[in-house]
Amino acid sequence: MKITSLKKYKGLTYEAELDYERKIYLHADIIVDFGLRENDELDRNKLREIIWASNFRRAYQRALYLLDYRDYSRTEMYKKLLDNYKSERLCAAVADKLEKNGIINDERYAEKLAVRYVCVRKFGYRRAKREMMMKGIDQFTADDALEPYSQEFGENLMTLLETKHSRNLTDRSDRKAVERVKASLARYGYGFDEINRCIKEYFDNNLED
Repeated sequence: MKITSLKKYKGLTYEAELDYERKIYLHADIIVDFGLRENDELDRNKLREIIWASNFRRAYQRALYLLDYRDYSRTEMYKKLLDNYKSERLCAAVADKLEKNGIINDERYAEKLAVRYVCVRKFGYRRAKREMMMKGIDQFTADDALEPYSQEFGENLMTLLETKHSRNLTDRSDRKAVERVKASLARYGYGFDEINRCIKEYFDNNLED
């Protein structure tokens, strides 16, 4: 098939008309990369190659745009792109290039998430790990990112008792109030053994028998 017309469309996008019937829209970079001109003859394989390169460039630029606003894991970015571009092969190729270029790095992202979930949100280990895995971080990378915070989990639990839950911990015999606190802390990702231990310590340190 022949490129019967090649003209500027909008900005750096060009309209290429093929045999007076099919139109495709290509970025100027693609035009230059493939040396395209009017009256060029293209076989089907060459046309597929051009369209693939165009779609890849578009998806890659979309990924960079998304990364301007926040970090993504590889899995998260792949799924985000797949919503728009539908091609698993294309989206995987874009994610691979982002990862190869160091633009996406799951270990680096996991470390940032660990700070957010442990130091800011005060989540327990289980909740922090679950939230990280929901963002596409694998369990081993999540474990590695959370390992340095083993001491902070206990400190955060006591901080939550002393601030967020202190109004409900005025009487150790008020079982309903204590159980509400335990349920809330469990939702934060703390285990019942550590919750019970910290509540006992809280009462011992703050209330007289």
